[in-house]
Amino acid sequence: MGSSDERIVAVIMVGGPTKGTRFRPLSLNIPKPLFPLAGQPMVHHPISACKRIPNLAQIYLIGFYEEREFALFVSSISNELKVPVRYLREDKPHGSAGGLYNFRDFIMEDDPSHIFLLNCDVCCSFPLSEMLEGHKSYDGLGTILVNKVSPELASQFGELVADPITNELLHYTEKPETFVSDRINCGVYVFTPEIFTAIQGVSTQRKERATLRRVTSFEALQPANRNLPTDFVRLDQDILSPLAGKKQFYVYETMDFWEQIKTPGMSLKSSGLYLAQYRIISPDLLAGGDGSKNATISGDVYIHPSAKVHPTAKIGPNVSISANARIGAGVRLVSCIILDGVEIKENAVVIHAIVGWKSSIGRWSRVQASGDYNAKLGVTILGESVTVEDEVVVTNSIVLPNKTLNLSVQDEILL
Repeated sequence: MGSSDERIVAVIMVGGPTKGTRFRPLSLNIPKPLFPLAGQPMVHHPISACKRIPNLAQIYLIGFYEEREFALFVSSISNELKVPVRYLREDKPHGSAGGLYNFRDFIMEDDPSHIFLLNCDVCCSFPLSEMLEGHKSYDGLGTILVNKVSPELASQFGELVADPITNELLHYTEKPETFVSDRINCGVYVFTPEIFTAIQGVSTQRKERATLRRVTSFEALQPANRNLPTDFVRLDQDILSPLAGKKQFYVYETMDFWEQIKTPGMSLKSSGLYLAQYRIISPDLLAGGDGSKNATISGDVYIHPSAKVHPTAKIGPNVSISANARIGAGVRLVSCIILDGVEIKENAVVIHAIVGWKSSIGRWSRVQASGDYNAKLGVTILGESVTVEDEVVVTNSIVLPNKTLNLSVQDEILL
């Protein structure tokens, strides 16, 4: 446990509307960080994890969204968890480290001994207290949460090499073209406040280089020079890579689940992972039922209290049903997210799908997909207010908002 005089601040990067394009059509209606996974907004899960850190003083959300888009959520979550949460809007891109530095005065208001930095689009168990204890024992500038993945997947992330005895970060490279390591950066960090000095050092070096030499017209056209103002600092390339092997950074490896939530398909997988975690940390959030008085529930299922589910329906595993949804008699739901105000009529089937707000699925219809979370059409997505009429089958498709389907479709994107 932490000493009573130390204070911890957590920062969660939430991105912005230009960053969520791969999350369409779901991000057309709601900021990606507020999309519900296992019945809670995506960003709620890392915030809840931060709440469990001893001596937590403040949580900051940093992003490009308009403040009004987060105002209601920030107020609600602050009251629910009894911890101050504040949204800070970036005026322009500063990079992952530069964004932290840009708000250093806010972050240091509580004089924290340690600062957590998390990315909102990460799904994991967030072993933050364990990370903090490990970080204190390493006595370095920062500690990175890492995970082991298959060599085929590793190149999609930041790969790293660490000392197997001391856990010191020895080498770091972001999305390398050739295989370096099967250990990857999970996008969760804990730093001492000296991280701001390291970030400032990168900015200072850039300013000095710009002053000392004139850049040729050819060099000025190169992306590396054109896109990196002095206050734009990347945590991976500008901080971790140059400081690796200098006893500054260490790693904490998680053996638990970890995913990056870039697409709607991965949000469905992540929702299932969080539902499974509820069994350990919040079993009261999971639904139950054997078909006698309530619907038959199989596996991990979340049902909002305002949703109406017919007792003859069969739900699960990996199903999340949001507010004011209506699930009719004989409906079968497997591996799906049902959003607010959806109506699913008698004997319809939904498998490996996300059904958008206020959509309707007719009697004896099927909305389904293969369940390949990484494939573009591996999960069927219905946007807001889509109507699937009776006896229609929608397979491996994405349907944009306000469409009516009276014919079956397969492997299509309906604009």
